[in-house]
Amino acid sequence: MSSNVMYRKMVSDDVPAVYEIELATFSAPWTLDSFYYEVHENQYAHYVLAVDADGSIIGFCGMWMVIDAAQITNVAVVEAARGRGIGEELMRESMRIARQHEMEVMSLEVRVTNTVAQNLYRKLDFQDGGIRKGYYTDNGEDALVMWVNL
Repeated sequence: MSSNVMYRKMVSDDVPAVYEIELATFSAPWTLDSFYYEVHENQYAHYVLAVDADGSIIGFCGMWMVIDAAQITNVAVVEAARGRGIGEELMRESMRIARQHEMEVMSLEVRVTNTVAQNLYRKLDFQDGGIRKGYYTDNGEDALVMWVNL
Protein backbone atom coordinates (compact mmCIF):
# COMPACT_ATOMS: atom_id res chain seq x y z
CA MET A 1 0.00 0.00 0.00
CA SER A 2 1.36 3.40 -0.88
CA SER A 3 0.32 6.21 1.47
CA ASN A 4 1.66 9.01 -0.74
CA VAL A 5 -0.88 8.27 -3.49
CA MET A 6 -4.10 10.26 -3.76
CA TYR A 7 -7.23 8.97 -5.50
CA ARG A 8 -9.59 11.33 -7.33
CA LYS A 9 -12.05 11.60 -10.19
CA MET A 10 -10.72 12.07 -13.72
CA VAL A 11 -11.37 15.40 -15.46
CA SER A 12 -10.79 16.48 -19.06
CA ASP A 13 -7.25 17.78 -18.42
CA ASP A 14 -6.25 14.28 -17.22
CA VAL A 15 -7.16 12.52 -20.48
CA PRO A 16 -3.76 12.80 -22.23
CA ALA A 17 -1.94 11.24 -19.25
CA VAL A 18 -4.56 8.50 -18.90
CA TYR A 19 -4.31 7.79 -22.62
CA GLU A 20 -0.51 7.40 -22.35
CA ILE A 21 -1.01 4.80 -19.60
CA GLU A 22 -3.62 3.05 -21.77
CA LEU A 23 -1.21 2.90 -24.73
CA ALA A 24 1.62 1.54 -22.57
CA THR A 25 -0.58 -1.08 -20.92
CA PHE A 26 -2.96 -2.61 -23.43
CA SER A 27 -2.34 -4.32 -26.77
CA ALA A 28 -5.75 -3.11 -28.03
CA PRO A 29 -5.96 0.34 -26.41
CA TRP A 30 -8.92 2.67 -26.42
CA THR A 31 -8.57 5.82 -28.53
CA LEU A 32 -7.87 9.28 -27.16
CA ASP A 33 -11.30 10.36 -28.37
CA SER A 34 -12.97 7.54 -26.45
CA PHE A 35 -11.55 8.89 -23.18
CA TYR A 36 -12.75 12.40 -23.98
CA TYR A 37 -16.15 10.89 -24.74
CA GLU A 38 -16.13 9.15 -21.35
CA VAL A 39 -15.45 12.46 -19.55
CA HIS A 40 -17.75 14.73 -21.56
CA GLU A 41 -20.56 12.61 -23.00
CA ASN A 42 -21.02 9.32 -21.16
CA GLN A 43 -23.29 10.02 -18.19
CA TYR A 44 -22.69 6.50 -16.89
CA ALA A 45 -18.89 6.70 -16.82
CA HIS A 46 -16.78 7.38 -13.75
CA TYR A 47 -12.98 7.18 -13.69
CA VAL A 48 -10.82 7.05 -10.58
CA LEU A 49 -7.21 8.19 -10.86
CA ALA A 50 -4.18 7.33 -8.74
CA VAL A 51 -1.99 10.42 -8.44
CA ASP A 52 1.53 10.15 -7.01
CA ALA A 53 3.01 12.66 -4.54
CA ASP A 54 4.66 14.55 -7.41
CA GLY A 55 1.27 15.06 -9.11
CA SER A 56 1.79 12.51 -11.86
CA ILE A 57 -1.07 10.18 -12.79
CA ILE A 58 0.15 6.64 -12.22
CA GLY A 59 -3.03 4.63 -12.66
CA PHE A 60 -6.71 4.67 -13.42
CA CYS A 61 -9.87 2.61 -13.14
CA GLY A 62 -12.93 3.24 -15.28
CA MET A 63 -16.45 2.01 -14.72
CA TRP A 64 -19.93 2.48 -16.07
CA MET A 65 -22.76 2.61 -13.54
CA VAL A 66 -26.14 1.73 -15.03
CA ILE A 67 -29.30 1.16 -12.95
CA ASP A 68 -27.88 -1.05 -10.17
CA ALA A 69 -24.77 -2.52 -11.82
CA ALA A 70 -21.23 -1.22 -12.18
CA GLN A 71 -19.10 -2.53 -15.05
CA ILE A 72 -15.33 -2.05 -14.81
CA THR A 73 -14.15 -0.94 -18.25
CA ASN A 74 -10.39 -0.72 -17.73
CA VAL A 75 -7.80 -0.69 -14.96
CA ALA A 76 -4.15 0.19 -15.47
CA VAL A 77 -1.11 1.20 -13.44
CA VAL A 78 2.14 2.48 -14.94
CA GLU A 79 4.79 -0.22 -14.96
CA ALA A 80 7.14 1.68 -12.63
CA ALA A 81 4.42 1.90 -9.96
CA ARG A 82 3.25 -1.71 -10.04
CA GLY A 83 3.60 -3.82 -6.90
CA ARG A 84 2.68 -0.93 -4.59
CA GLY A 85 -0.98 -1.91 -4.10
CA ILE A 86 -2.24 0.86 -6.38
CA GLY A 87 -4.37 -1.41 -8.54
CA GLU A 88 -6.03 -2.81 -5.44
CA GLU A 89 -6.70 0.68 -4.06
CA LEU A 90 -8.13 1.81 -7.42
CA MET A 91 -10.51 -1.15 -7.32
CA ARG A 92 -11.43 -0.55 -3.67
CA GLU A 93 -12.14 3.13 -4.38
CA SER A 94 -14.23 2.21 -7.42
CA MET A 95 -16.20 -0.27 -5.32
CA ARG A 96 -16.74 2.39 -2.63
CA ILE A 97 -18.03 4.86 -5.22
CA ALA A 98 -20.29 2.22 -6.78
CA ARG A 99 -21.78 1.45 -3.35
CA GLN A 100 -22.24 5.18 -2.75
CA HIS A 101 -24.24 5.31 -6.00
CA GLU A 102 -26.33 2.35 -4.79
CA MET A 103 -24.93 -0.17 -7.26
CA GLU A 104 -25.65 -3.73 -6.17
CA VAL A 105 -23.16 -5.67 -8.27
CA MET A 106 -19.88 -5.01 -10.06
CA SER A 107 -18.51 -7.03 -12.97
CA LEU A 108 -15.54 -7.05 -15.31
CA GLU A 109 -13.81 -9.06 -18.00
CA VAL A 110 -10.20 -10.17 -17.66
CA ARG A 111 -7.99 -12.14 -20.00
CA VAL A 112 -7.99 -15.84 -19.11
CA THR A 113 -4.18 -15.70 -19.07
CA ASN A 114 -4.00 -12.68 -16.69
CA THR A 115 -3.72 -14.59 -13.43
CA VAL A 116 -2.18 -11.63 -11.58
CA ALA A 117 -5.31 -9.54 -12.15
CA GLN A 118 -7.60 -12.49 -11.47
CA ASN A 119 -5.89 -13.05 -8.11
CA LEU A 120 -6.39 -9.38 -7.21
CA TYR A 121 -10.08 -9.54 -8.10
CA ARG A 122 -10.53 -12.75 -6.09
CA LYS A 123 -8.85 -11.02 -3.12
CA LEU A 124 -11.65 -8.43 -3.44
CA ASP A 125 -14.26 -11.25 -3.39
CA PHE A 126 -14.97 -11.32 -7.12
CA GLN A 127 -16.22 -14.68 -8.33
CA ASP A 128 -15.92 -16.37 -11.70
CA GLY A 129 -19.06 -15.88 -13.76
CA GLY A 130 -18.30 -17.43 -17.14
CA ILE A 131 -16.20 -17.17 -20.28
CA ARG A 132 -16.64 -14.79 -23.22
CA LYS A 133 -15.13 -16.68 -26.17
CA GLY A 134 -12.82 -14.67 -28.43
CA TYR A 135 -13.53 -11.46 -26.48
CA TYR A 136 -10.21 -9.70 -27.10
CA THR A 137 -9.90 -8.29 -30.62
CA ASP A 138 -6.10 -8.19 -30.72
CA ASN A 139 -5.61 -11.96 -30.47
CA GLY A 140 -9.03 -13.56 -30.01
CA GLU A 141 -8.26 -14.54 -26.42
CA ASP A 142 -11.16 -15.51 -24.19
CA ALA A 143 -12.23 -13.32 -21.28
CA LEU A 144 -13.17 -14.54 -17.84
CA VAL A 145 -16.22 -12.65 -16.56
CA MET A 146 -15.97 -11.93 -12.84
CA TRP A 147 -18.48 -10.28 -10.51
CA VAL A 148 -19.00 -9.29 -6.91
CA ASN A 149 -22.03 -8.27 -4.88
CA LEU A 150 -21.55 -4.81 -3.46
